[in-house]
Amino acid sequence: MNDVFLPDIAWLADVCDETPDTRTFRLRFRDSKKGEDFHFHPGQFLELSVFGYGEAPFCIASSPTRPEALETTVRRTGQLTDALHKLGEGDEVGVRGPFGNGFNVEAAHGKDLLFVAGGIGLPPLRSLIWNVLDERSRFGNVTILYGARTPTDLVYKQELNEWGKRSDVETHVTVDASQPGWTGAVGVVPSLFKKAIFRPESTLAYVCGPPIMIRIAIQDLLALGFKEEAIISTLERMMQCGIGKCNHCAIGHRYVCRDGPVFNYGQIRELVE
Repeated sequence: MNDVFLPDIAWLADVCDETPDTRTFRLRFRDSKKGEDFHFHPGQFLELSVFGYGEAPFCIASSPTRPEALETTVRRTGQLTDALHKLGEGDEVGVRGPFGNGFNVEAAHGKDLLFVAGGIGLPPLRSLIWNVLDERSRFGNVTILYGARTPTDLVYKQELNEWGKRSDVETHVTVDASQPGWTGAVGVVPSLFKKAIFRPESTLAYVCGPPIMIRIAIQDLLALGFKEEAIISTLERMMQCGIGKCNHCAIGHRYVCRDGPVFNYGQIRELVE
């Protein structure tokens, strides 16, 4: 993108309902050359404009190993996201980005990987998960722990089922409250640590979800022997402009949108202390 302030026009190639209030949007750039030039890393984000309503940052939920798809998953929480959810296939939006540092995939080569996600926290990790699975031989053991309030609130249900059937991935899913027909685990996401087998000394843990879940998960991971630099999360909820100009996400001398949104726990602790 030549001008970071100027959005490129994209159209919605597909809209998929994940839950009653969450949808996944697949984007195609109106200018095909823009699409070919749009390269990103897992964990980066884009600024998406709904014309007449404004723009906001959203994670890129698709993987760079699958360049045919640029996807973002959005929960309806306010005026802009409500307007986005009213759009359908063929409608146009504005896209700026990609922004942020993203996850360091090369640093994860040869490591065991643990993904811990709650609710809408799975979309930021989905990009990395598919990147890892598409290059499976580069990584050690892969464990995915995910939970939501109810079975209805689980996103990517088909993919969760697919991951659960793979012999090279350990997947555990839980919900806070059961519903008729649910036969899986019931409990908060950190309760799944008891079901998983991993080696803290050789594992990178990626944690994303509601703040309370992140706090509890990190405390449990530290107690299990994980080092601070091996626990990685995102602070994307604090972002706004995406380029460090509005000061909305400033914490001390850092801008979450520019220096993050991906930080390890040691870096996060230094920011908030």
